[in-house]
Amino acid sequence: MKTITDFAAAINSHDLEKITALMSDEHTFIDAHGNEMAGKETMKAGWDSYFGLFPDYYIEIEQIFSKGDLAMAYGYAGAGTGEKAWKIPAAWRAIVRDGKIELWQVYADTKIQFERMRTRAPNRITTPS
Repeated sequence: MKTITDFAAAINSHDLEKITALMSDEHTFIDAHGNEMAGKETMKAGWDSYFGLFPDYYIEIEQIFSKGDLAMAYGYAGAGTGEKAWKIPAAWRAIVRDGKIELWQVYADTKIQFERMRTRAPNRITTPS
């Protein structure tokens, strides 16, 4: 699905305007810990904050399966260089309507990235995974 690959490209370029343009007004983000954030502007700030934590964050989508408005993608997410670099298997569930991402849900074990940052994984993450 082109919308999903465009969204991934916008994430990889850290282009907040493109990311936001691809979200529906009712956009909902669910992180790898089940925390939900709703609204385009809320998520724009969330992505900005996440890119502050991981300035070289990227996702690699290997394959997308879709049926109607629902899509599942899998691949990897990663960031960092040297000893603090991490790359983890990840999957994303998306609902795409009228060329906009209405739902973006992340499935990944985020323990590695927090260990590499030498911090303890928080109980509640309020920024994108």
